[in-house]
Amino acid sequence: MPARVHALLVVRPDAHVPAAHRLERTLAALAAQTHPISALTIVLCGDDADAAAFAAASPAQSILTVSRKATFAEALALAGRELEGDAVWLLAQDTVPEPDTLAHLTDALEIAPSVGVVAPKLVRWDERERIVSLGVTMTRFGRTIGLADDEFDQGQHDATEDVLGVDIRAALVRTEAWATVRGVDPALAGVDEGLDLGVRIRLAGGRAVVVPSARVAVHGDGVAGPVGLPPERSIHNTYAHRRAQLHRRLVYAKAWATPLLWLSLLPVALWRAAVQLVAKTPGRILPEWGATGVSIVRLGALIRARGRIRRAHAVPWSQLAPLRMTREKLRQSLHPDQDVREALSQRGELRFFTGGGAWAVLGALVVSIVMFPSLLVWPALGGGALAPLRSTVARLWADAAFGLFPSGLGEVGPADPFSAMIAVLGSLWPGDPSRALVLLWVFALPLAVLGGWFAATRVTDRPVLRITGAIAWALAPTFLTALLQGRPAAVLVHLLLPWLLYAGAVAHRSWGSAGAASLLFAGVIACAPSLAPALVLIWLVLLIVLSAVHRGQGAARVAWIVVPAIVMAAPVVFRQLAEGNLWALLADPGIAWAGPQVAADAAGRAVLAAGSPTTDPGGWAALLQSGAFGPWAATVPAVWMLVLLAPLGVLAVVALFTRRWIAATVLVLIAVVGLATAFAAVGVAVSADGAVAVPIWPGSALSLVWAAVVGGALVTLDTGFAPQPSPDADRALHAGRTRALGATVVMLALVVFALPSLSAQLRGTATIAEGPTSTLPAYVAAVGRGDVNTGTVVLEPLEGGAVSATVVWGESETIGGASTVLSTRTAPSPADKKVAELAADLVTPTSTDVVDRLRADGIRFVLLRTAPDDTARELALTAGTALDQRDGLDAVGTTSKGSLWRVTGDVAARAAAAASVAPLRNGIALAQLIAVAVALLLAVPTAASRRRARSTPRVVGRRAPRRVARIAVGDAAAEGELP
Repeated sequence: MPARVHALLVVRPDAHVPAAHRLERTLAALAAQTHPISALTIVLCGDDADAAAFAAASPAQSILTVSRKATFAEALALAGRELEGDAVWLLAQDTVPEPDTLAHLTDALEIAPSVGVVAPKLVRWDERERIVSLGVTMTRFGRTIGLADDEFDQGQHDATEDVLGVDIRAALVRTEAWATVRGVDPALAGVDEGLDLGVRIRLAGGRAVVVPSARVAVHGDGVAGPVGLPPERSIHNTYAHRRAQLHRRLVYAKAWATPLLWLSLLPVALWRAAVQLVAKTPGRILPEWGATGVSIVRLGALIRARGRIRRAHAVPWSQLAPLRMTREKLRQSLHPDQDVREALSQRGELRFFTGGGAWAVLGALVVSIVMFPSLLVWPALGGGALAPLRSTVARLWADAAFGLFPSGLGEVGPADPFSAMIAVLGSLWPGDPSRALVLLWVFALPLAVLGGWFAATRVTDRPVLRITGAIAWALAPTFLTALLQGRPAAVLVHLLLPWLLYAGAVAHRSWGSAGAASLLFAGVIACAPSLAPALVLIWLVLLIVLSAVHRGQGAARVAWIVVPAIVMAAPVVFRQLAEGNLWALLADPGIAWAGPQVAADAAGRAVLAAGSPTTDPGGWAALLQSGAFGPWAATVPAVWMLVLLAPLGVLAVVALFTRRWIAATVLVLIAVVGLATAFAAVGVAVSADGAVAVPIWPGSALSLVWAAVVGGALVTLDTGFAPQPSPDADRALHAGRTRALGATVVMLALVVFALPSLSAQLRGTATIAEGPTSTLPAYVAAVGRGDVNTGTVVLEPLEGGAVSATVVWGESETIGGASTVLSTRTAPSPADKKVAELAADLVTPTSTDVVDRLRADGIRFVLLRTAPDDTARELALTAGTALDQRDGLDAVGTTSKGSLWRVTGDVAARAAAAASVAPLRNGIALAQLIAVAVALLLAVPTAASRRRARSTPRVVGRRAPRRVARIAVGDAAAEGELP
């Protein structure tokens, strides 16, 4: 047995750690050792009067003081200059050995002279049956793996002896080996020091072993080893581990491979950043880049560490291979077996097919085909706010980028985020993008049922209630109105909202849900900017609740939700703020259209509060006045049909008095916020359709209200009729019948309310109709498809003798080409004034150089639309006569779109954007691409994310029953209560 052991004890006072108290316990434990230490050196890191007093009263032969920022390795290097004894014991203030610990450790050194370092079994100070560390190994690529970290100690590892490395805390190192390897590598900065020490001792010809019979309790102060028990998942710990791994990889590599590994650090960091996003661990990206940067510049530490190995190297690296962790063993350690997964699972099967969800979607598809039979043969949709899409996918995405506007004269600016939504939609049918809009209308009803069904899974696990929620969502008055009036932005909002609620309700649980929610949030805001204040308010409340109740757990995930939306909307926001037009940020995107909707008065807002975005609730007024039910029906006020929506509203209010009142309160608050948004929106007009002001569509806000009301009704049906836990089968049966009756009443009432809307297209009362593939004459459209820079001046006579002028580039005016920057402008720009001057000169015979100006601006055609009334018709005749008399204009003829003239002679190319715009355009595109790519990578599900999801309940806001699971661990078993 080695006669003498020199103990090195490092103490670091901290405001959050009572160092003096810990030191007192450690010194008492050292004094109680059955094998006494022969020498003790205490290193105080920083000034602490209490710790210094305890140290002075101890039997320490030497007390050293260093900077508080000194690392454990630096403190050991200072204390180890003069060692007395055959072994050195590495201790910290938070290591409390049992009385026989040193005896067991020194016995291991005496029995096997080849052993260079021995380590005890580290256990938690407050839970001695849980192992903190018992040996360390690494994978082929240097990843550190604890052999028994955070396991319950049932003796399953007591036969373990030889290991690749050990935990540095309380390790006993033979003095000869300590001198040979020159102590601990200070470049590791407190992480993997024991692993590296064991590797270097083995390369020097020694061995590293663990002694399970020797036990040391640790507190996790962070003086030696990482902070926390188990180690905290902090940015600092992640950075330290990755920095240590990269350092060891460079140090252990062969000489010829080291420069290649050093050069690959940046590409590997970029690749690992993408992998971390897919793995739903974005918090590791910043530490990854920090560790990479430090590893690149710390060449001195690398050279010194390689020098230590080179001087002590006595055996080949191949002798270490059997002690490394293989890929198969790593997979087994990371993935529990099937029994454990089932025991930890908190959710059952989704039951989309067996629970009737698939049948509900199929039924909605049949209803949609019956509702819109003619859409199956229409090439494009028209009417309302509908317009064609670009003829190619490339042009769709060009309209969604910063650059020249698709209308106007040489004006550069940002595209609306809604243009990107249209580009995504059109890309689904690349051969004919306009057909994608038609298919959207055909599949809108089944898609709404699908989204509503999945959103209902966050509220209930009962199949009948999920179907009720899906049908209620698809039959929402605002959704059917948007379909019949031709409002594509509102339709997309209604289709995206249930998925946003589905993902957003659990965004705090996982990065996958947060990534999906961020994309859906950006999509909803792009389609309905007026919803931004309401959704941001809900987002802020959720952040505050997480910070106050859950101590910020999950707050970073929720905070990410708004990032893609901010990045996508930022260019438009800055442009509108620069023009001093803040209210324009709320404008509905797409084609500005002042369709029928409620007035901004008390009666109109009352109709909004009842759930209808128009003064004709459900379309019953038109149906009753048509005499379909006889002459007497025309005298029935259609507003009484709103009574059919009462069952849903009553159930939503009753939810506040159920056992799930917290979830119900949240839903009611969402409904209130949405309704306030609808009330405010209906009285705001920030865009214009020619000379007509266009109010903001309140239906999008009503969709948010409808989602909350449907959710509240499902909460009532799910819990309001459920008996308290009881074996009484009769009560449960009665509750089930009551629940089914309530769901049936709700569905029947909504179906009756929606009947006029569902049959509107068949009766010819819908606004939507078969649309043209181009808003320009066929001749112009054909030329524009070949050359997107084909310019056309469109002159439209208005009532009262005025004329509206627009310059259209390409084959048509399109939805994706519309811009709220142009439609909300409160003062004419220089380009607008130039277009107005061209229009005035074209319709009057006074100007002689107007055609030359058309050629110079790249305009090839002039289109004079048909006049709407007598006053405008007189102006149209005067304008037509003036155009016919223009030299350089050839009359093409009268078309269904109006009278067309072609500019003869050489027409200049359209003016390109200034060269200074390119960096801005590229920067915006790159930032938006990165934001979307990050969100997509986060949203992509992985096997690990699915396993984590199964450990949490699918329904939100309902406490899961507590269960007892028996989990096998090695040859033993453990029972525990699962939440």
